[in-house]
Amino acid sequence: MLKTTSKQYTKKSFWKNKSILITGINGFIGGTLAKQLIGLGANVIGITNKKNKNKFLSFEKISSKVKIYNVNIKNFDSVEKILNNHKFSICFHLAAQPDVNIAKTHPFETFESNIRGTYNMLEALRSHKSIKSIVVASSDKAYGEYDIKDLPYKENYDLRPLYPYDVSKASGDMIAKSYATDLFKLPVVITRFANIYGPGQLNLTALIPDCVLDNMGHRKFIPRGDGHNKRDFLFSEDVADLYLCLSYNLFKNKNLRGEIFNAGTGHGYKVKDIIRKICFLSNNKELYANIEKRFKNKKLTGEINHQFMSYSKLNKLFKWKPSHKIDDGLRLTIAWYGKFFKKYKYDDFLR
Repeated sequence: MLKTTSKQYTKKSFWKNKSILITGINGFIGGTLAKQLIGLGANVIGITNKKNKNKFLSFEKISSKVKIYNVNIKNFDSVEKILNNHKFSICFHLAAQPDVNIAKTHPFETFESNIRGTYNMLEALRSHKSIKSIVVASSDKAYGEYDIKDLPYKENYDLRPLYPYDVSKASGDMIAKSYATDLFKLPVVITRFANIYGPGQLNLTALIPDCVLDNMGHRKFIPRGDGHNKRDFLFSEDVADLYLCLSYNLFKNKNLRGEIFNAGTGHGYKVKDIIRKICFLSNNKELYANIEKRFKNKKLTGEINHQFMSYSKLNKLFKWKPSHKIDDGLRLTIAWYGKFFKKYKYDDFLR
């Protein structure tokens, strides 16, 4: 049994003035994590390949409080140059091509970003003695297809990916495990989380923002299947909190090196039920009646049917559990999009 350290991972005394690297800071998880770290007094440096300013960081009034490098993690020399400019204590490797639909049509770009990007980052970090904790974001999709009776996924399950996005995340996952072995002894833990949602998710084709924005009149939600496939959903603030927990404990306890941690709510929701919740919370039952018709005769292709995760290992080791129930998280998410699109034009996100 692993010995764990204190759960007091939100103490400012630990984070104050530490240099923290977040790859993929322009993503909504990177942004949410940056916001929490800034509040704890950390020195946050981010990497993104997007040249446009992050509207989430600007909206949350933290863009001036982080240093961002616009480089592509597929370029090893660029990554190494950034690392040589700082003395990082902790790295959160979140950068990825995250869209399952894009992966279906552009597998090469997905493999380049999610596989090459991961080994570039870990190889560059390998020579930096100041680094004490690296959290690599894998995915529940790395497990591939399992019968629903075998769910939720367990950390010791074999990886069985078939589809491009799933393969890309499993590959990055295995690369991270290799760097964590006694051969390299890089302080790495790997996370496999359920679908993440919440404020700041500006990949508007993802399930929840797609439906929320249909309710707001901005777009038309088109189902990818008949809605009976099950998914688990983890709120973004819970994910950021968990990243703090894992990075802190790895920093304090080298025995955690190479460990894998699943996180979800332990509950699989039918996609139709999530859509119903969003429409009802938006007081738009009529829209749900229309969307329900769109589910008919739709067949899910190129995706895993059922996926949900437990957090039992995390709870056992760190007493961690998600603090947001699905209805509460959806309310907060819907409210955030309402405020965000009062400030920014929706059309700007179509370019």
